[in-house]
Amino acid sequence: MATHATGDGGIPPRDAAQRGLKRVMTLGGAYGTRNYTVRDLRDLKGKRVLTETLPFSAEEAVAAEEAGIDLMKVRFDPKRPDLAAEIRKAAPHTFMSFSVPLVAAATEAEAVRIGYQAMELGADAIMCQWSPRFVAAAAEAGIPVEGHAGLVPRKSTWTGGLRAVGKTIDEALWVYQEIRKLEDAGAWAVEVEVIPAELLAQISKRTSLLTSSIGAGGGGDIQFLFAEDILGNNGPPYPRHTKQYRNILKMKQAMQAERVAGFKEFVQEVRSGRFPAPEHLVKAPEGLIEAFVDMADKKG
Repeated sequence: MATHATGDGGIPPRDAAQRGLKRVMTLGGAYGTRNYTVRDLRDLKGKRVLTETLPFSAEEAVAAEEAGIDLMKVRFDPKRPDLAAEIRKAAPHTFMSFSVPLVAAATEAEAVRIGYQAMELGADAIMCQWSPRFVAAAAEAGIPVEGHAGLVPRKSTWTGGLRAVGKTIDEALWVYQEIRKLEDAGAWAVEVEVIPAELLAQISKRTSLLTSSIGAGGGGDIQFLFAEDILGNNGPPYPRHTKQYRNILKMKQAMQAERVAGFKEFVQEVRSGRFPAPEHLVKAPEGLIEAFVDMADKKG
C-alpha cells in the first residue's frame, strides 16, 4: 500500500467520525481524514458560505486549521514541491487545493501530470488558470479542478490590467460565459476575482460550480482571503477587497528591532570587556594552569 506525507494524523476511525471528519484515500493513494470531500462541498452549495485562506507557511496552516477555516489553497511549484508538502502535513484534516502554475503546462498531458503530482502530495483538488481544454483533460483523469475567472492576474493584459472586471454588460456576460466553459469542461469550482458583488451573486445562482469569491462580495459559495491579508503580514497599501484582522507586520518589526538591539548589546559588551563575565566562565581547578605552563614551557 502506498504511503505519503499525508495521513489520518493517527486519529482512530471512531474519533474521526466524532470530530466530523471523513476517512478518505487521496488520488495519490494515501489514507487520511478530511473535514470535507468534493461531494460534501457540492451538497453545501447555496446553503452556507464557507471560509477559505491561502497560508504561506506551516505555522499559518496550523493556525488556520485550529481556528476552523473550512478550506485552504496552497501554492504548488512542481519543481520545488517541499513547501506545499509541508503545509499539507501541517493541516492534515482540512480540504486543500494546490494552486498550480499557469505556465507549467503547455499540453493536456502536462496538465494531467502536474495535477497527478499535486494529488500524490496529498492535494484534495487543484486550482488553475488553465484553458478549458487543459481543465477538461485533468478533470477527465479524475482530478478535481477549480478554475479561475474574472480578474485573472496573469492574464490581466486581456482585460485591461489589474482592475475590476465585469462592470459593463459585455464584460459581465464574458465572465459568465468563461465560468460556463469551465463548468462544461468538468470543473467543480471556480475562483472569481474582483467582479461586482451583485454580479457574482447572480452568476452563482446560474452555475453548478462552487464559486470562491475574492474581492467579489458575499454572493459566492466560498469567501476567500489570503492569510497574509487576514493576519496583516504586509504593510499598506492594502488591496481594497482585503481586511486586516491582525497586525503581524508590527509584531515582526518589533521582533526585528529586538534582534538588532540584542546584537548591539553583545558587540558593546565584548568590546568593553563585560562579556564574558565570571559567571560565564569555566574555572580551572587549583594548580592546573601552573602545571600546564610548566609542562608546556619545558616541551618548547
